[in-house]
Amino acid sequence: MVVIRLARGGSKKRPFYHINVADSRMPRDGRFIERVGFFNPMARGAEEALRVELERVDFWLARGAQPTDRVVKLLKDARKAAPVAAESAEDAAE
Repeated sequence: MVVIRLARGGSKKRPFYHINVADSRMPRDGRFIERVGFFNPMARGAEEALRVELERVDFWLARGAQPTDRVVKLLKDARKAAPVAAESAEDAAE
């Protein structure tokens, strides 16, 4: 089964997570099929806390990938922020 899950990176007391598409039999931080984003829970100020390639996530979800509970919450947040980012990009272009 293909899953969309978090893989921990960063250092001690400074977690950083990659959002990966992987085979469920692989280790958490092991081999993955595709990296579709990241989550930085320790982001401060202007640092980007969450980036997700929603098109690629939708591609994998259409093919039966199962997101973990935490990834579902992060995707919900990313979809909420996506229209705001698109509007600000249009305003900058004008």
